[in-house]
Amino acid sequence: MWPSTSSYAPATAATHSFAFIGERLWLDFVNTERVARGGESLRDVDALVAWLELAGVLDVERAMGMRRRSREQPAGAQAALADAIRVRAALRVLAERGALSQQVRAETLGEINRVLGRSAGTRRLEQRGDGSFARSFVPTGDAFAGLVIPVVESAADSLIGGELARVRRCADPRCARVFYDSSRNGARRWCDMASCGNRAKAARFRKKAGA
Repeated sequence: MWPSTSSYAPATAATHSFAFIGERLWLDFVNTERVARGGESLRDVDALVAWLELAGVLDVERAMGMRRRSREQPAGAQAALADAIRVRAALRVLAERGALSQQVRAETLGEINRVLGRSAGTRRLEQRGDGSFARSFVPTGDAFAGLVIPVVESAADSLIGGELARVRRCADPRCARVFYDSSRNGARRWCDMASCGNRAKAARFRKKAGA
């Protein structure tokens, strides 16, 4: 299946340009959309597969197989990419407005069930190279159809667990990243202290110095 919401922690993220700061798989998927920065990080199926591999959804062997299949079936690959971006758009709305809107939650539920209902597969537990364990989902039939199932399952876990009240958008208006606030007091404001948090500190310092 996929890493549980409590243990989700992509170990290889630091070696790639994707940011894994959302603390939930579905939120990190939303963060592949570079709203404020411009551009599209999921520019092709290879990029989507790379993200899924880094997130721990696909192992190396399956990722290689998906890249090979995308070259053999370019139309199917492009359809899968377009569908993944559609799912991401729905999940962004859920992240930003779901806690306050029953309509948004209902609409996203329909999107989640659409994805879950279209692909069969096998769920199993696997051991990673570092000795840790993770759930995996191996689709049968149309392999492309199952690519984002782990992502929507992660969103489903957040809905079931009542987590939306702790889902935040970064307080920096120039940043569109979202994250799950796991802090004890629920006061986390920045997606990443090393970037947006430090910029905010520097801005406050400049304002204070110029006062």
